[in-house]
Amino acid sequence: MTARYSLDTVVDFVSQEIGVTDWQAVEQATIDQFASATGDRQWIHVDVERCRQESPFGGPIAHGFLLLSLLAPMQMRLGLMPSGVSRAINAGLGEVKFQSPVLAGESVRLRVTLESIEPKGADRLLMVTRNVLEVQGKDKPALTASMAAMLYR
Repeated sequence: MTARYSLDTVVDFVSQEIGVTDWQAVEQATIDQFASATGDRQWIHVDVERCRQESPFGGPIAHGFLLLSLLAPMQMRLGLMPSGVSRAINAGLGEVKFQSPVLAGESVRLRVTLESIEPKGADRLLMVTRNVLEVQGKDKPALTASMAAMLYR
């Protein structure tokens, strides 16, 4: 981002692409850890041999909610938070659509566009972004989602 991207000027960036992250591999170990943490151990995610034999995808796929959980840290690495923000709090999701499976070992990247900025008092702004999680080598993204964050001065 430019030096001009700050809490005071962020409104100038509405409707602009903020950036695109580097590719990040979604490994089977990460899928297994997510399955353990959430209790979602459905075979389509964690049983490698069964997936090779029975899955239409030819291997395990990442949980949709695992992919969704990658958005916030990927946004932070991208530098989405403008300078002058003391803290940002997740304020919700909208229009989440899972569009394409991500097989274990495939890589994803995040493309972020600033949808809106709405003042919420003297020291707060509500930021809404459009997020597209792309899958390397695929035409369809893994998911699209709007995310809202409350930014504090």
